[in-house]
Amino acid sequence: MISAFTNAFKIPELRKRIFFTLVIVFISRLGAFIPVPGVDPAVLENLFRNMQEKEGGSFLALMNIFSGGALEHCGIFCLTVMPYISASIIFQLLVAVMPQLTKLSREEGGRQKITQYTRYLTIAIAIFQSAMFARTFENPRSLPMFQHLEGVLVPNPGLMFEFTTVVTLTGGTIFLMWLGEQITERGIGQGISMLIATNILARFPNAVGIAYQIFNPSVGESKYNIIHAALFLLMFLGVTASVIVVTQMQRKISVQYAQRMVGRKMYGGGQTYMPLRVNYSGVMPIIFAQALLMFPQTIGNFINVRWIQDFVRSLTEGEWVHLTFYSILIFAFSFFWVATVFNPIQIADDLKKHGGYVPGVRPGKPTADFLEYTMVRITFAGAVFLVFIAGIPLVLSRSMQLNYLVASFFGGTSLLIVVGVLLDTLRQIETHLLTRNYEGFLKKGRMRGRL
Repeated sequence: MISAFTNAFKIPELRKRIFFTLVIVFISRLGAFIPVPGVDPAVLENLFRNMQEKEGGSFLALMNIFSGGALEHCGIFCLTVMPYISASIIFQLLVAVMPQLTKLSREEGGRQKITQYTRYLTIAIAIFQSAMFARTFENPRSLPMFQHLEGVLVPNPGLMFEFTTVVTLTGGTIFLMWLGEQITERGIGQGISMLIATNILARFPNAVGIAYQIFNPSVGESKYNIIHAALFLLMFLGVTASVIVVTQMQRKISVQYAQRMVGRKMYGGGQTYMPLRVNYSGVMPIIFAQALLMFPQTIGNFINVRWIQDFVRSLTEGEWVHLTFYSILIFAFSFFWVATVFNPIQIADDLKKHGGYVPGVRPGKPTADFLEYTMVRITFAGAVFLVFIAGIPLVLSRSMQLNYLVASFFGGTSLLIVVGVLLDTLRQIETHLLTRNYEGFLKKGRMRGRL
């Protein structure tokens, strides 16, 4: 591992890409600590400090983790790249269900047009969200999540403050989107995912400090000791290892290509395989489930009806009703995402056109049925795993009263995103090393997994 890191800096092109990525990451983190004009960040910091002690698993705490602490400091990057992620998800679903966009995506230059449409939608979503932020900053106590706020968050509210906030936050999102594209083009790794993972990892030192206070009996009154700390550390390593294994796990479908005679020459032939990942949907089902469960809570903040308020409280993270709906939605969205992205009929037709077939299965519809049957089986295993991983932080934070920031690194969206981004980045670095006859990071795992 150490020699691989050393070799990575011996390659001029790879060294330049790594340093460029680090500079972009530094710029993105710097913007998280530049406050929005007209807002007193100290007031918001006190709120989040109290929330960590009382109700660490709230919606604001989750948003603060994904923004890398930018929301806590009311930074200009507090929207992060979430508007772009939302726009990308919307267009990815539209491409799967709208024939016009499906046809456009297959045309030459069609993907570039869809990317441009995604950027336009990102700006619209950012403007809407930043306007909501501005109104919330002006009158924060109108929402139950800001009831513990002490002090005046915006000393001089008004139309000028709202305009400045909208321009600042929208501009910050656009700038982050541009930085992510620069990483993808000139750096290492997938830019947008790299920025999200960086924001999550930026909270890791703070989580370690809180964990030290929790598991150190000499610091205040702690109900945990060194034995509990060792057990939690083993649990963290086990969950992380399982996420890595399942992320790389795949079902290999053998594909045989028939030989074709063109003139006097023989073309084609040979055998390969089609990799079907167990966790094909990635982290998307968890994101969808979280977004859907946050919707009634957001609406309930504006409706003062008793039974609605009771229902909203039952959907609080950690409650059994929330866990039940959360698990069902993750399970359902796992199959929904695979159904919209994975098209067995198209894959079977492409194989048939290129002279490929699955041994023991007839080309055409039987191949499509076989691929669909296989994908359903492995998606079931992946969905069960996602439900298990997503529920760990909620159980730890509510049932065991563990700080939500610490519990979030034991599973859920944070761990899946970080592991996926790091593995993808290591694969890209390994590709540069192997093309120049250097030993890569994942040599042993690559040989065992791909032979």
